[in-house]
Amino acid sequence: MATRKKKETAAPAKVTKAATLRTKDVAALQTEVKELQKAHFGLRMQKATQQLSNTSTLRVTRRDIARAKTVLAQKEQEAQAAK
Repeated sequence: MATRKKKETAAPAKVTKAATLRTKDVAALQTEVKELQKAHFGLRMQKATQQLSNTSTLRVTRRDIARAKTVLAQKEQEAQAAK
């Protein structure tokens, strides 16, 4: 009998929780957003060159960026209200 090759499965992307983002300050959130955007760009390039095996990571990073931007906007709004 012929043996089948198992598909390579990449580990699922780690989701950033909003609770952990809320513990960070504004500067740390801004760097987090920049890092996530760089990671997302890299994933998009991998997809374009057909090197990305797990395309669900694109969705996860996109949502992480949105989550980080939301928390950042909330922190900035709180800072404006405090003034």
